[in-house]
Amino acid sequence: MTKGTSSFGKRHNKTHTLCRRCGRRSLHIQKHTCSSCGYPSAKTRKCTFSSRRRTQPDSAQSQLETLPPTPTLHLSSTPILHNWSEKAKRRKTVGTGRMRYLKDVSRRFKNGFQTGVPKGSAGPTAQQS
Repeated sequence: MTKGTSSFGKRHNKTHTLCRRCGRRSLHIQKHTCSSCGYPSAKTRKCTFSSRRRTQPDSAQSQLETLPPTPTLHLSSTPILHNWSEKAKRRKTVGTGRMRYLKDVSRRFKNGFQTGVPKGSAGPTAQQS
C-alpha cells in the first residue's frame, strides 16, 4: 500500500461546507463552526492580532539588570506580523453592509435624539358650541 499519489485520489469527502451567515465555504462540518465569520457565535469573527509583549515595571527591570546575562534561545525565527489582515478587515467592517440602524443614528444625534410628536402639532382644536 502506498501512502502517496494513489491515496490522494480517494479523498472525496469535504471538511467545509457553505456557511448560512457569510455564504463562504468555511463552515467546518464536524465542528459546525465557520472559520470566516465565526458562526454560530453571536459576534462576527474579526481578524485581530494582540501583541503579547508586556512592559515590566521599573523595579522588575532593575532586578533584571543586576543579573548576569544568560544566553537566550530563540525558538521562533518568524517576525511578529502586524496588521496582517488589513484587507480582510476592510471588507467586513461597519459600513460595508446595509447599516439599517446606524445610518439613522447620525441624523438623530444632530437633533439631540428627539422623541415623540413635533412641537406645535397638537392637531385641530375642538370647536365649542
